[in-house]
Amino acid sequence: MPVPAQDDLLDCLIVGGGPAGMTAALYLARFRRRVQVVDAGEPRAAWIPASHNIPFFAEGIPGPEIIARAREHAARYGVVPIGGRVAGLRKAEGGFHAVVETAGGNRVLRARRVLLATGAVDVEPELPDLPDAVRRGLVRYCPICDGYESRAQRIAVIGHGSRGLGEAEFIARTYSDDVTLLTLGRPLALDEDQRALVRRHGIRVVEEPVAALDLREGRIAALRTGGGRELRFDVLYSALGLTYRTELAAALGARLDGAGALITDAHNQTTVKGLHAAGDIVRGLDQIVVGMGHAATAATHIHNRCELPTEDEPDGTAEAAGR
Repeated sequence: MPVPAQDDLLDCLIVGGGPAGMTAALYLARFRRRVQVVDAGEPRAAWIPASHNIPFFAEGIPGPEIIARAREHAARYGVVPIGGRVAGLRKAEGGFHAVVETAGGNRVLRARRVLLATGAVDVEPELPDLPDAVRRGLVRYCPICDGYESRAQRIAVIGHGSRGLGEAEFIARTYSDDVTLLTLGRPLALDEDQRALVRRHGIRVVEEPVAALDLREGRIAALRTGGGRELRFDVLYSALGLTYRTELAAALGARLDGAGALITDAHNQTTVKGLHAAGDIVRGLDQIVVGMGHAATAATHIHNRCELPTEDEPDGTAEAAGR
Protein backbone atom coordinates (compact mmCIF):
# COMPACT_ATOMS: atom_id res chain seq x y z
CA MET A 1 0.00 0.00 0.00
CA PRO A 2 1.54 3.38 -0.96
CA VAL A 3 1.98 5.88 1.85
CA PRO A 4 0.40 9.33 1.37
CA ALA A 5 2.27 12.52 2.13
CA GLN A 6 2.29 13.79 5.71
CA ASP A 7 0.38 16.95 4.77
CA ASP A 8 -2.56 14.73 3.75
CA LEU A 9 -3.05 13.58 7.33
CA LEU A 10 -6.70 13.65 8.45
CA ASP A 11 -7.79 13.94 12.04
CA CYS A 12 -10.54 11.43 11.32
CA LEU A 13 -11.69 9.30 8.43
CA ILE A 14 -15.39 8.44 8.57
CA VAL A 15 -16.52 5.39 6.61
CA GLY A 16 -20.23 5.64 5.83
CA GLY A 17 -22.42 8.63 4.96
CA GLY A 18 -25.70 7.74 6.65
CA PRO A 19 -27.18 9.59 9.66
CA ALA A 20 -24.50 8.34 12.07
CA GLY A 21 -21.56 9.08 9.79
CA MET A 22 -22.79 12.54 8.86
CA THR A 23 -23.54 13.41 12.49
CA ALA A 24 -19.95 12.51 13.41
CA ALA A 25 -18.72 14.60 10.48
CA LEU A 26 -20.78 17.58 11.63
CA TYR A 27 -19.44 17.39 15.19
CA LEU A 28 -15.84 17.02 14.08
CA ALA A 29 -16.09 19.82 11.54
CA ARG A 30 -17.49 22.10 14.22
CA PHE A 31 -14.59 21.01 16.46
CA ARG A 32 -12.43 22.36 13.59
CA ARG A 33 -10.99 18.95 12.85
CA ARG A 34 -9.85 17.82 9.43
CA VAL A 35 -12.34 15.12 8.49
CA GLN A 36 -13.27 13.17 5.38
CA VAL A 37 -16.33 10.98 4.79
CA VAL A 38 -16.18 8.07 2.34
CA ASP A 39 -19.58 6.73 1.37
CA ALA A 40 -20.46 3.72 -0.78
CA GLY A 41 -23.99 5.03 -1.34
CA GLU A 42 -25.96 2.23 0.32
CA PRO A 43 -27.30 3.64 3.61
CA ARG A 44 -29.90 1.48 5.34
CA ALA A 45 -31.77 4.65 6.31
CA ALA A 46 -32.59 5.24 2.63
CA TRP A 47 -35.09 2.36 2.81
CA ILE A 48 -37.24 4.07 5.45
CA PRO A 49 -40.57 5.33 4.01
CA ALA A 50 -41.02 7.62 7.03
CA SER A 51 -39.47 7.70 10.48
CA HIS A 52 -41.69 8.97 13.29
CA ASN A 53 -39.29 8.60 16.22
CA ILE A 54 -37.04 11.55 15.39
CA PRO A 55 -37.96 14.60 17.49
CA PHE A 56 -39.07 17.74 15.63
CA PHE A 57 -40.56 15.74 12.72
CA ALA A 58 -44.04 15.10 14.06
CA GLU A 59 -45.44 14.11 10.65
CA GLY A 60 -42.55 11.75 10.00
CA ILE A 61 -39.59 12.17 7.68
CA PRO A 62 -38.49 9.83 4.86
CA GLY A 63 -35.08 8.23 5.10
CA PRO A 64 -33.71 9.81 1.91
CA GLU A 65 -34.65 13.25 3.23
CA ILE A 66 -32.87 12.56 6.53
CA ILE A 67 -29.70 11.77 4.60
CA ALA A 68 -30.06 14.76 2.28
CA ARG A 69 -30.56 17.17 5.18
CA ALA A 70 -27.60 15.71 7.09
CA ARG A 71 -25.33 16.14 4.08
CA GLU A 72 -26.53 19.66 3.42
CA HIS A 73 -25.86 20.58 7.05
CA ALA A 74 -22.34 19.12 7.05
CA ALA A 75 -21.58 20.81 3.71
CA ARG A 76 -21.96 24.20 5.42
CA TYR A 77 -18.75 23.31 7.27
CA GLY A 78 -16.93 22.07 4.20
CA VAL A 79 -17.59 18.34 4.57
CA VAL A 80 -18.36 16.72 1.21
CA PRO A 81 -18.33 12.91 1.11
CA ILE A 82 -16.19 11.03 -1.37
CA GLY A 83 -18.25 8.50 -3.30
CA GLY A 84 -16.39 5.22 -3.03
CA ARG A 85 -15.60 2.15 -0.98
CA VAL A 86 -12.88 1.63 1.59
CA ALA A 87 -11.35 -1.61 0.33
CA GLY A 88 -8.60 -1.88 2.93
CA LEU A 89 -7.77 -0.43 6.32
CA ARG A 90 -4.64 -1.00 8.37
CA LYS A 91 -2.86 0.37 11.40
CA ALA A 92 0.17 2.51 10.64
CA GLU A 93 2.51 4.83 12.48
CA GLY A 94 0.46 7.74 13.74
CA GLY A 95 -2.92 6.22 12.91
CA PHE A 96 -4.43 4.36 9.96
CA HIS A 97 -4.04 4.00 6.22
CA ALA A 98 -7.11 3.34 4.07
CA VAL A 99 -7.34 2.30 0.43
CA VAL A 100 -10.37 3.95 -1.17
CA GLU A 101 -11.82 2.66 -4.43
CA THR A 102 -13.57 5.39 -6.44
CA ALA A 103 -14.86 5.72 -9.98
CA GLY A 104 -11.70 7.67 -10.81
CA GLY A 105 -9.35 5.04 -9.43
CA ASN A 106 -7.83 4.09 -6.10
CA ARG A 107 -6.46 6.55 -3.58
CA VAL A 108 -4.95 6.26 -0.13
CA LEU A 109 -6.09 8.29 2.87
CA ARG A 110 -4.16 8.60 6.11
CA ALA A 111 -5.91 9.48 9.36
CA ARG A 112 -5.14 9.66 13.06
CA ARG A 113 -8.50 8.14 13.90
CA VAL A 114 -11.19 6.21 12.02
CA LEU A 115 -14.92 6.07 12.69
CA LEU A 116 -16.88 3.25 11.07
CA ALA A 117 -20.53 3.98 10.31
CA THR A 118 -20.92 1.30 7.67
CA GLY A 119 -24.21 0.01 9.06
CA ALA A 120 -25.94 -3.25 8.35
CA VAL A 121 -28.13 -4.94 5.74
CA ASP A 122 -31.46 -6.57 6.58
CA VAL A 123 -31.73 -10.25 5.74
CA GLU A 124 -34.36 -10.43 3.01
CA PRO A 125 -37.23 -12.92 3.47
CA GLU A 126 -37.40 -15.75 0.96
CA LEU A 127 -40.68 -14.82 -0.71
CA PRO A 128 -41.66 -16.18 -4.15
CA ASP A 129 -40.29 -14.03 -6.99
CA LEU A 130 -39.60 -11.17 -4.59
CA PRO A 131 -35.91 -11.13 -3.59
CA ASP A 132 -35.85 -7.50 -2.39
CA ALA A 133 -39.08 -7.03 -0.44
CA VAL A 134 -37.47 -5.01 2.36
CA ARG A 135 -35.52 -2.74 0.03
CA ARG A 136 -38.68 -2.06 -1.98
CA GLY A 137 -40.65 -1.23 1.15
CA LEU A 138 -43.10 -4.12 0.70
CA VAL A 139 -41.96 -5.61 3.99
CA ARG A 140 -41.07 -3.29 6.85
CA TYR A 141 -38.21 -3.88 9.26
CA CYS A 142 -38.70 -1.58 12.25
CA PRO A 143 -41.87 -1.75 14.37
CA ILE A 144 -40.17 0.56 16.86
CA CYS A 145 -40.07 3.24 14.16
CA ASP A 146 -43.54 2.87 12.67
CA GLY A 147 -45.48 0.31 14.71
CA TYR A 148 -47.61 3.07 16.21
CA GLU A 149 -48.94 3.89 12.73
CA SER A 150 -49.87 0.19 12.34
CA ARG A 151 -51.76 -0.09 15.62
CA ALA A 152 -54.95 -2.19 15.63
CA GLN A 153 -54.18 -3.53 12.13
CA ARG A 154 -53.59 -7.07 10.93
CA ILE A 155 -49.85 -7.57 11.27
CA ALA A 156 -47.62 -10.42 10.16
CA VAL A 157 -44.07 -11.01 11.33
CA ILE A 158 -41.75 -13.03 9.12
CA GLY A 159 -39.27 -14.87 11.28
CA HIS A 160 -38.28 -18.05 13.02
CA GLY A 161 -36.72 -18.99 16.30
CA SER A 162 -36.59 -16.73 19.33
CA ARG A 163 -35.96 -13.58 17.26
CA GLY A 164 -39.16 -13.98 15.26
CA LEU A 165 -41.24 -14.92 18.28
CA GLY A 166 -39.78 -12.02 20.26
CA GLU A 167 -40.76 -9.47 17.62
CA ALA A 168 -44.25 -10.96 17.27
CA GLU A 169 -44.68 -10.74 21.04
CA PHE A 170 -43.39 -7.14 21.08
CA ILE A 171 -45.94 -6.09 18.45
CA ALA A 172 -48.79 -8.05 20.09
CA ARG A 173 -48.29 -6.49 23.52
CA THR A 174 -47.66 -3.00 22.14
CA TYR A 175 -49.66 -2.34 19.00
CA SER A 176 -52.14 -4.99 17.85
CA ASP A 177 -54.12 -7.99 19.04
CA ASP A 178 -54.09 -9.46 15.50
CA VAL A 179 -50.56 -10.78 14.99
CA THR A 180 -49.37 -13.76 12.97
CA LEU A 181 -45.87 -15.24 12.90
CA LEU A 182 -44.89 -16.61 9.48
CA THR A 183 -41.95 -19.02 9.60
CA LEU A 184 -41.84 -19.54 5.79
CA GLY A 185 -41.80 -23.30 6.06
CA ARG A 186 -39.40 -23.66 8.97
CA PRO A 187 -40.71 -25.59 11.97
CA LEU A 188 -40.92 -23.54 15.16
CA ALA A 189 -39.83 -25.51 18.20
CA LEU A 190 -41.29 -23.85 21.31
CA ASP A 191 -40.73 -24.68 24.95
CA GLU A 192 -43.55 -24.49 27.45
CA ASP A 193 -42.86 -20.86 28.39
CA GLN A 194 -42.88 -19.84 24.74
CA ARG A 195 -46.12 -21.72 24.07
CA ALA A 196 -47.66 -19.93 27.04
CA LEU A 197 -46.49 -16.59 25.59
CA VAL A 198 -48.12 -17.41 22.24
CA ARG A 199 -51.40 -18.27 23.96
CA ARG A 200 -51.32 -15.22 26.21
CA HIS A 201 -50.98 -12.79 23.31
CA GLY A 202 -53.12 -14.72 20.84
CA ILE A 203 -50.30 -14.97 18.30
CA ARG A 204 -51.08 -17.23 15.36
CA VAL A 205 -48.18 -19.29 14.04
CA VAL A 206 -48.14 -20.33 10.37
CA GLU A 207 -45.34 -22.77 9.54
CA GLU A 208 -46.39 -23.51 5.96
CA PRO A 209 -44.18 -22.08 3.19
CA VAL A 210 -45.51 -19.18 1.13
CA ALA A 211 -46.14 -20.37 -2.42
CA ALA A 212 -47.46 -17.20 -4.08
CA LEU A 213 -47.99 -13.49 -3.52
CA ASP A 214 -50.66 -11.08 -4.64
CA LEU A 215 -49.08 -7.66 -5.25
CA ARG A 216 -51.47 -4.75 -5.67
CA GLU A 217 -50.95 -0.97 -5.64
CA GLY A 218 -47.39 -1.24 -4.37
CA ARG A 219 -48.05 -3.59 -1.48
CA ILE A 220 -48.42 -7.28 -0.69
CA ALA A 221 -52.19 -7.71 -0.64
CA ALA A 222 -52.21 -11.44 0.12
CA LEU A 223 -50.00 -14.49 0.57
CA ARG A 224 -50.92 -18.01 -0.43
CA THR A 225 -49.41 -20.95 1.41
CA GLY A 226 -48.32 -24.24 -0.04
CA GLY A 227 -51.46 -25.76 1.44
CA GLY A 228 -53.70 -23.37 -0.48
CA ARG A 229 -54.59 -20.97 2.33
CA GLU A 230 -54.90 -17.29 1.53
CA LEU A 231 -53.58 -14.95 4.22
CA ARG A 232 -54.27 -11.23 4.23
CA PHE A 233 -52.46 -8.63 6.32
CA ASP A 234 -52.29 -4.87 6.48
CA VAL A 235 -48.59 -4.77 7.40
CA LEU A 236 -45.71 -7.24 7.18
CA TYR A 237 -42.51 -6.99 9.22
CA SER A 238 -39.31 -8.96 8.81
CA ALA A 239 -37.56 -10.27 11.91
CA LEU A 240 -34.82 -12.20 10.16
CA GLY A 241 -31.95 -10.16 11.55
CA LEU A 242 -29.07 -8.20 10.06
CA THR A 243 -25.80 -8.74 8.29
CA TYR A 244 -23.33 -6.29 9.81
CA ARG A 245 -20.78 -4.55 7.60
CA THR A 246 -17.90 -5.20 9.97
CA GLU A 247 -15.28 -6.54 7.56
CA LEU A 248 -12.88 -3.60 8.00
CA ALA A 249 -13.04 -3.76 11.78
CA ALA A 250 -12.76 -7.54 11.90
CA ALA A 251 -9.65 -7.44 9.74
CA LEU A 252 -8.04 -5.22 12.37
CA GLY A 253 -8.99 -7.63 15.15
CA ALA A 254 -11.92 -5.67 16.63
CA ARG A 255 -14.15 -7.70 18.92
CA LEU A 256 -17.64 -8.67 17.69
CA ASP A 257 -20.63 -10.05 19.56
CA GLY A 258 -22.33 -13.34 18.72
CA ALA A 259 -24.50 -11.72 16.05
CA GLY A 260 -21.56 -10.01 14.35
CA ALA A 261 -22.04 -6.45 15.66
CA LEU A 262 -19.13 -4.42 17.01
CA ILE A 263 -18.56 -4.17 20.75
CA THR A 264 -17.59 -0.66 21.85
CA ASP A 265 -16.75 1.10 25.11
CA ALA A 266 -18.42 4.13 26.71
CA HIS A 267 -16.77 6.37 24.09
CA ASN A 268 -17.91 4.19 21.19
CA GLN A 269 -14.34 3.05 20.66
CA THR A 270 -13.87 -0.53 19.51
CA THR A 271 -11.31 -2.86 21.06
CA VAL A 272 -8.85 -1.48 18.48
CA LYS A 273 -7.50 1.80 19.86
CA GLY A 274 -8.33 4.76 17.65
CA LEU A 275 -11.05 2.86 15.80
CA HIS A 276 -14.54 4.05 16.69
CA ALA A 277 -17.95 2.93 15.48
CA ALA A 278 -21.48 4.37 15.37
CA GLY A 279 -24.92 3.36 14.17
CA ASP A 280 -26.32 -0.03 13.23
CA ILE A 281 -22.85 -1.60 13.11
CA VAL A 282 -22.67 -1.30 16.91
CA ARG A 283 -24.29 -3.79 19.26
CA GLY A 284 -27.53 -2.40 20.68
CA LEU A 285 -30.75 -0.76 19.59
CA ASP A 286 -30.86 -0.08 15.84
CA GLN A 287 -32.39 3.39 15.78
CA ILE A 288 -31.38 6.57 13.95
CA VAL A 289 -31.36 8.68 17.10
CA VAL A 290 -29.24 6.05 18.87
CA GLY A 291 -26.75 6.02 16.00
CA MET A 292 -26.57 9.81 16.10
CA GLY A 293 -25.88 9.59 19.84
CA HIS A 294 -23.08 7.09 19.13
CA ALA A 295 -21.65 9.54 16.63
CA ALA A 296 -21.74 12.52 18.99
CA THR A 297 -20.05 10.47 21.72
CA ALA A 298 -17.37 9.10 19.41
CA ALA A 299 -16.67 12.44 17.73
CA THR A 300 -16.18 14.22 21.06
CA HIS A 301 -13.78 11.52 22.26
CA ILE A 302 -11.88 11.64 18.97
CA HIS A 303 -11.53 15.41 19.25
CA ASN A 304 -10.32 15.28 22.84
CA ARG A 305 -7.79 12.50 22.22
CA CYS A 306 -6.82 13.29 18.65
CA GLU A 307 -3.16 14.26 19.04
CA LEU A 308 -2.38 11.48 21.52
CA PRO A 309 -0.92 8.17 20.32
CA THR A 310 -3.63 5.53 20.12
CA GLU A 311 -1.39 2.84 21.60
CA ASP A 312 -1.12 4.72 24.92
CA GLU A 313 -4.80 5.38 25.51
CA PRO A 314 -5.98 3.79 28.76
CA ASP A 315 -9.45 2.31 28.94
CA GLY A 316 -12.08 4.53 30.50
CA THR A 317 -10.26 7.84 30.01
CA ALA A 318 -12.61 10.66 31.00
CA GLU A 319 -13.52 13.29 28.46
CA ALA A 320 -11.95 16.71 28.86
CA ALA A 321 -15.29 18.15 27.82
CA GLY A 322 -18.79 16.98 27.13
CA ARG A 323 -18.83 14.38 29.92
